[in-house]
Amino acid sequence: MSQPRLILVLGDQLSDNNPVLRGAVAGKDHVLLAEVAEEANYVRHNRHKLVLIFAAMRRFAGSLREQGFTVHYLSYAQAIDSLSSAVETVLATAEFAAVDVCEPGEYRVLESLQAMGESIGLPVNIHPDTRFLCQLDEFAEWASGRKQLRMEYFYRLMRQRYQLLLQDDGEPEGGRWNYDRENRKGWRAAEAVPERPVVAMDEITAAVIAEVMEAFPDNPGDLSQFCYATDAATAQQQLDWFCEHALARFGTWQDGLAEESPWMFHSIISMYMNIGLLDPLQVCQQVEAQWRAGKCELAAAEGFIRQVLGWREYVRGIYWLHMPAYGKLNHFDAHTPLPDWFWTGETDMRCLSRALKQSLELGYAHHIQRLMVIGNFALLAGLDVEEVCEWYLAVYTDAFEWVELPNTAGMALFADGGIMASKPYAASGSYLKRQGNHCAACRYDPAQVTGSAACPYNALYWRFIDRHRAGLEKNGRMGLVLANWKRRSPEDRDAIVQFAESSLPNLLATDTA
Repeated sequence: MSQPRLILVLGDQLSDNNPVLRGAVAGKDHVLLAEVAEEANYVRHNRHKLVLIFAAMRRFAGSLREQGFTVHYLSYAQAIDSLSSAVETVLATAEFAAVDVCEPGEYRVLESLQAMGESIGLPVNIHPDTRFLCQLDEFAEWASGRKQLRMEYFYRLMRQRYQLLLQDDGEPEGGRWNYDRENRKGWRAAEAVPERPVVAMDEITAAVIAEVMEAFPDNPGDLSQFCYATDAATAQQQLDWFCEHALARFGTWQDGLAEESPWMFHSIISMYMNIGLLDPLQVCQQVEAQWRAGKCELAAAEGFIRQVLGWREYVRGIYWLHMPAYGKLNHFDAHTPLPDWFWTGETDMRCLSRALKQSLELGYAHHIQRLMVIGNFALLAGLDVEEVCEWYLAVYTDAFEWVELPNTAGMALFADGGIMASKPYAASGSYLKRQGNHCAACRYDPAQVTGSAACPYNALYWRFIDRHRAGLEKNGRMGLVLANWKRRSPEDRDAIVQFAESSLPNLLATDTA
């Protein structure tokens, strides 16, 4: 009988559809899962993320044992420093023909796996991650020869490939591919937010919470509020609840900024797809079925499917197409150090404080909080791109570099110079007021541009436009904004820019009265 393989399963690959498991032979091949120090500490991970992954890994290991696999599980307490050390630990116990692993979600891990073969003296076979709906070579082929890699056109291709929200003649349902403009309503607390079901705490999760609290005392994350599923069945229950109770209003309020709820009508399932507990195609098909059953508007179903089938696959393609250089791009030469209060949320800017504190405490914020509140401030203030990207990677439960880096560097900070976004996503206080009800509880006034009561986003916005106007003039989508700025008198422009310049240092140091 030939020697068994050692199958390495990473913490974001907890699915029976993992390609290295589909051909595995129970009773022969061995499986390794390891909570290694390097992965747990390369950024200051939110404790919600650590608990989610560790607990889900332990549950998945139990499922594999039930299927008859010999499972080697190395916990964080065993002080295994790296994936290579974890593999070497298991290789010392038996003879194996090779190590097989699914391609990882981060470039640095890929480099580590590629170097592992030489250190362990065995072949390391890295398999394409077929759990994604667009393979990397397919994305590269789509991107080849295109001057602009706009998600909208990629998304239409994916809709056609997977036959989602299409008529019998292949045209989009409703006659349009995109219903984004129907999904931008600002929140005014006009209706009740549905109460979400509580995820029951079990012994595995409780034990992991205790271990993480002891081992990571200074990491963000209020684990008294831990509420995430740690197995596929419970994650599916969360998706089912969303489809029945929140999907119908998801599209309407997905861009809303609310004082009342961190969750609003969002699905809160990205972390489950990103670690393997939910299958993205099945998620899209379930949402489509809700629309076809008349349980939600087309705009809600299309908006949700676009984020999963379009955006999620697109950002992964962008990441791998442009790495490793992508992680060093800094189009606006932004190097201002990240303020300390990004780790506390203690700022008088109400919308920013709420988004930061929610992110730190829960490991979650929706896309407008990430892009147009936190990311917008970082863009306008010229915060250091690498520091901001590291913060995003650390604090969010669903953050892995393949999805975090393009969203942060590309969309929020425009650090890639337009590889992803057609213009910088910069906005003033008027946008934030329009999207929600934070301004009513803020000491700053979004109607004022200068003065002690002026919303900081306003002057910073015009300072950003003024500083980068030479480059922005080449962007056709920025013409109206630049024209508005030029219509102001030179004295007015100087006063706004000087106010922004003089107030920014104090704002970054502390903004609490």
